[in-house]
Amino acid sequence: SPGAGVSFGGYNYATGVLGNGQEWMAENLRTAVYANGDPIPNVTGNSAWWGLTTGAWCHYDNNSQNENPYGKLYNWYAVVDTRNVCPTGWHVPSDAEWNSLIGFLDSAYNPNADGTQSEIAGGKMKSTGTQYWLAPNQDATNEAGFSGLPGGCRFYDGTFDFINYLGGWWCSTAYNPFNGWSRNLYYVFGFVGRNNYAKKDGFSVRCIKN
Repeated sequence: SPGAGVSFGGYNYATGVLGNGQEWMAENLRTAVYANGDPIPNVTGNSAWWGLTTGAWCHYDNNSQNENPYGKLYNWYAVVDTRNVCPTGWHVPSDAEWNSLIGFLDSAYNPNADGTQSEIAGGKMKSTGTQYWLAPNQDATNEAGFSGLPGGCRFYDGTFDFINYLGGWWCSTAYNPFNGWSRNLYYVFGFVGRNNYAKKDGFSVRCIKN
C-alpha cells in the first residue's frame, strides 16, 4: 500500500508499505547531500572514480538527463558513510532486509544465493512496460510496488553499461573488504539476483524506513 512519502535533498519520494511491515522508497535515490547536509561529491572522470575510497555519485554516462527517472548512481562508500545517504529516519537496507523483501515475495527463495535468489520475485519488483526496460521486460508485474527501473551501473574503471538492461541496488552489507552485496533485476528474466560487486562500482540506491 502507498506510504506517506518522504522529502529529502530537494526531492519528494513516493514510498510503499509491504505486507511484512517494511516501508521502502518506490523511487531511486537522487540526493547530492548526506542527511547532515554535507555534499556528496559528483565525480565524472574515469581515473578519479577509480581512485575513490570515499563516497561519490554520478549520473549514468555523466548525463544529467538520466536522473529522471533513474536517479543517481552511488559507490558503496557513499552507502555506508556515517553521515547517512538516506533521509533522517531512513537507511540503506542491509542484506538481511533485502532478504526480508525477497522472502516476502517468494517463500521459496534462497537467502544465501550468490546469483539467482528467486525465480519470481524480480518480476514482482520491476516497473511494467517497455518505456524504460528493453523488451520483453520478462514477467514484470510490479506487484510489490517497488517500481524497479533499469538504471544500469558504473564500473570501478569509470565506464558505464547496462542502462535499460539491468537495475542494480546496493546493500549496506559488505561481502568482503573489496566487494559489497547488491540486488539486481534484468530485462530478460523475472528473477532477482543477489550478487557482490566492487565497492568502487556505482549502482542505484533505495532507502528503507527505520
